Amino acid sequence: MKPDLQRRVQRYGWDKAAEYYEHAWKVQLRPAHDVMMEAAKPAEGEIVLDIAAGTGLLTFRMADMIGPSGNILATDISDEMVKAGSLLASTKSFYQVKFERMDAENLSCEEATFDLVTCALGLMYFPEPDIAMKEMYRVLKQDGRAVVGVWGSRKKCGWAEIFPIVDKRVSTDVCPMFFNLGEQEVLKIPFIEAGFKEIALSKIETTLTYSSAEEACQASFLGGPVAMAYARFDAEAKAEAEQDYMASIAEYKTSGGYEIPGEFVIATGVK
Repeated sequence: MKPDLQRRVQRYGWDKAAEYYEHAWKVQLRPAHDVMMEAAKPAEGEIVLDIAAGTGLLTFRMADMIGPSGNILATDISDEMVKAGSLLASTKSFYQVKFERMDAENLSCEEATFDLVTCALGLMYFPEPDIAMKEMYRVLKQDGRAVVGVWGSRKKCGWAEIFPIVDKRVSTDVCPMFFNLGEQEVLKIPFIEAGFKEIALSKIETTLTYSSAEEACQASFLGGPVAMAYARFDAEAKAEAEQDYMASIAEYKTSGGYEIPGEFVIATGVK
């Protein structure tokens, strides 16, 4: 898929997912966000860029740390994510937080602007992640920090069959290299090529817990990257896809629902 087409697919796909994202993923992504917060150490008064911020799951945690004297620009390629995040910022009275639609590979930001740049579970969706990392480097101040989280190895993510299940019914090629950055120490490479120093990488295994098949399907089909493709299915195709997905995670069924394994990879670097 050509990069421009992939960006459009991501933009409109996450528009579809925005309504469900906050509820479906806030708890599930928290272990990755916890590690990223510890690595980033947002400080009072800092200027922060949060890329692929979605509805602000990480953004608002950092806003608590930087206080009213700091500033956060939260960007996302999806208009609906930006609208949802902006509404939450207003509701929560986080006046130091601004949401803006922006392409991570072409940031509309001046050089050497930010103390900290974060990207939580977004880089693997970008058509050209190396370019995105170079943009992060460009907009950071000297000694500024970058903290990036991605999903880990395919073999450690029990929900991974969602992509072939959807692609079998409609040719999407949503994120062909989705798991690549999470393998071994691959995530270090774009940091190195962008010019970062003091690069460190950590991996954490996690469990995605769902109380029911319906909840598991909602997160995967409605609140995630295949939302646009799933929306194009007729009722029969949706039912078949959900049945196939349930079969793919059947081994993780418990008396209380589903406990699906996953892995996160977190990398940090300094300009």
